[in-house]
Amino acid sequence: MKRGKSKTDAPKKADTKLSVKKGPERAAKKPRKSKAGKDPNTPKRPQSAFFVFMEEFRKTFKEKNPNNKSVAAVAKAGGDKWKSLTEEEKAPYVAKAAKLKADYTKIMAAYNKGQSGGGGGGSRAAAAEEEEEEDGEESDKSKSEVNDDEEDDEEEEDEEDDE
Repeated sequence: MKRGKSKTDAPKKADTKLSVKKGPERAAKKPRKSKAGKDPNTPKRPQSAFFVFMEEFRKTFKEKNPNNKSVAAVAKAGGDKWKSLTEEEKAPYVAKAAKLKADYTKIMAAYNKGQSGGGGGGSRAAAAEEEEEEDGEESDKSKSEVNDDEEDDEEEEDEEDDE
């Protein structure tokens, strides 16, 4: 009985898809595009309720365990304590985190406004000053600068009158 040729009996060809191209056939590598750098003046994101809780927890944990230097132990104990808290016990931390987030959105809006304006980047200090101005409070520095400018103007007017 004759049998037909099977695929295994056929002579093997080199698979062209898997072959490595050498020399001029090889495609030139494209230079990678570098990622745009992060602006160092970008405001930091606000803390979550858990991290607000952890600030307080670290202090109390260190008071109770002054000889424990392990960061992992503090984090593990804090995580376990956070999980065991009820919603009512978490409420003050959640409220503080919400306030921090609201402040952050205001600062980011001011920062983005400064970025789109083009005249240099907005900084955290500038955003904080804008927030203070919105609250109706001025820092001592800004008050003194305003008063200094008024005094300079008066002195210049006095000198002009003398002439």
